[in-house]
Amino acid sequence: MKKYLSFWLILAALIFGLMIFSSQAQENVSFDRYFLDKTMRVDYYHVGDSKEETITLDRIYQQGIWAGSVKNLLDPFLRGRYCAKVYDSASGQLIFSRAYDSLFGEYKTTDEALKGIKRTFHESVLIPFPKNKIVLTIEVRDRKNNFHQIFSQEIDPASIYIMKEPLEPGVKVFELVKSGHPHEKVDVVFLAEGYRAEEETKLKKDLDKLVKVFFSQEPYKSLKNKFNIYGVFKPSAESGCDEPGYGIFKQTALGCSFDSFGSERYLLTEDNRRVRDLAANAPYDTILIMVNHNRYGGGGLYNLYCTFTTDNQWYEYLMLHEFGHSFTGLADEYYTSQVAYNEFYPPGVEPVEPNITALLEPKNLKWKNLISLGIAIPTPWEKEEFDRMDLAYQRVRQELNEKIARMKREGAPKEEIARLEAESERLSLEQAKKVDEFLAKSKYVGKVGAFEGAGYSSTGLYRPAVDCIMFTKGKKPYCPVCQEAVRKMIKFYSE
Repeated sequence: MKKYLSFWLILAALIFGLMIFSSQAQENVSFDRYFLDKTMRVDYYHVGDSKEETITLDRIYQQGIWAGSVKNLLDPFLRGRYCAKVYDSASGQLIFSRAYDSLFGEYKTTDEALKGIKRTFHESVLIPFPKNKIVLTIEVRDRKNNFHQIFSQEIDPASIYIMKEPLEPGVKVFELVKSGHPHEKVDVVFLAEGYRAEEETKLKKDLDKLVKVFFSQEPYKSLKNKFNIYGVFKPSAESGCDEPGYGIFKQTALGCSFDSFGSERYLLTEDNRRVRDLAANAPYDTILIMVNHNRYGGGGLYNLYCTFTTDNQWYEYLMLHEFGHSFTGLADEYYTSQVAYNEFYPPGVEPVEPNITALLEPKNLKWKNLISLGIAIPTPWEKEEFDRMDLAYQRVRQELNEKIARMKREGAPKEEIARLEAESERLSLEQAKKVDEFLAKSKYVGKVGAFEGAGYSSTGLYRPAVDCIMFTKGKKPYCPVCQEAVRKMIKFYSE
């Protein structure tokens, strides 16, 4: 009996050792063994509705040097709704992975998708250029946040059909901050949208002010030497961008548009190919699209891009807030504003974002290492009064914005429209001051706990702090939980 027991103990130890070895082998992928210092861009079409989705291959490109880390090839965060994984075809070993969000992932939560209306979106995955055949797979999360494979394709890097086109002519690149080699830095590219050729001087001034704003915020300020920053300029035929709700459409470099997914302030572009073609003029890990407009608007999707308008009074907040989404995968913490989504976060499921929680296990709160001493979980706060104050403003804001849109479509006098737009901006600033003053009086200022109200939901989701730049507008910091998440992401790209 003892012999048999010893045999099984030895066998179990061997199996466990193999599992540990396999895990370490997966984590320590050799870049030089599997990849060249180039970028492979895989373009594909994402088609479907709320119930089904299909991915079909479009084109594959060989482009400039690989901008990412050559040490951290496997994604430790897995925050997005999708995940691209690359396997060595011969051995089956996982050699690269990256999670991300997509326009289709947002579309499938909208009313149109729920009605079964199918749409097609163009998307891309960027990977280091492989030396040998690979298998690229794409996985999607189900409503319980478990990944399931929906696409698999073997790719031969020696294929004659891999595109090796030269970069698009007529594009200017401005090197704004250079701290080191792209492999060891976070490579940031600002894409100019809605700037005409004769507005290049304004573009340069906007880039300078945006870089200053970026490095005024922690933790970017303390880690400035971890970044390379570029500006990319392809002149647009017209200034601004599309505003469908106003009946305004412009010829621009990237095709950005307000009213995305039915939300008047949501500013996105669906022209993925144009975004990728222009961004390819510089090494990049992350993309910011700066839109030459004075209207409040922006958007951010994890590992895709963020957008923001450059001339609105809230441009600083917009850039830093939206970059929190696109670079780190931070969630929106606000919940009183209208959005186009339906159950963006399914009830009873823990969100993957680092700064919101469903609090399913209070004792194992994902930011428990940062909880303030003696604070209650969940944390009671002045929510009822806040909701009453902010919801009243949101109703006024919506009515005013709808009136402005109607007047613009109907061709009302410009003076009347300008007066209402000025009133809207005044009310926005006034409300932000009220909110700041209200939250500054909370006894939980500077504390980390679990405050109900986050992720577009008044109940059932919690944020780490009573206020944060991911919660309300204004010149304010990321909370400690968001800052820690940003630092970890910077470290991931800069090692």
